[in-house]
Amino acid sequence: MSARANPQFGLRPYLPSDGKMLAAIFRASIEELTGEDYSAAQQEAWASIAENDDEFAGRFADELTLVATVEGSPVGFIALDQPEHIDMLYVHPAVARQGVASMLIDALEKIATGRGTKRLIADASDTARDFFAKRGYVAQQRNTVTCGGEWLGNTTMEKKLGGSAS
Repeated sequence: MSARANPQFGLRPYLPSDGKMLAAIFRASIEELTGEDYSAAQQEAWASIAENDDEFAGRFADELTLVATVEGSPVGFIALDQPEHIDMLYVHPAVARQGVASMLIDALEKIATGRGTKRLIADASDTARDFFAKRGYVAQQRNTVTCGGEWLGNTTMEKKLGGSAS
């Protein structure tokens, strides 16, 4: 991936051929962006979820998955695995903090609102917690999950959609 000033990001639905690239983005994002919040052993265990590209890609078959692109190549993705649960939001480190995650979540929120979804929930990593908070997601509970023999902390965060007060 070559660096460019002001790259033009695109957005499209997930295609089955994206699986291998999304697995690579997932691993790179964890390895390069979460080091301040998670130990090397935790990062390795977390990234191992995508060890098998085909198995990892299979999880998107029943999810609403949007892919961010630069010049047609995937650079990030977001997946909704239930009507209101954000399963994954990952961006390649080369385009981190350039608006890709915001573009992805904006699009997902619009789709969810259009479907009548009243709220979205994400189990945000410690690294992503501030991002979600700035987007109006409110911490509901702290969680500890086991992954590959390691314990990882995250926070369940919720955002009400469609201007609903309830």
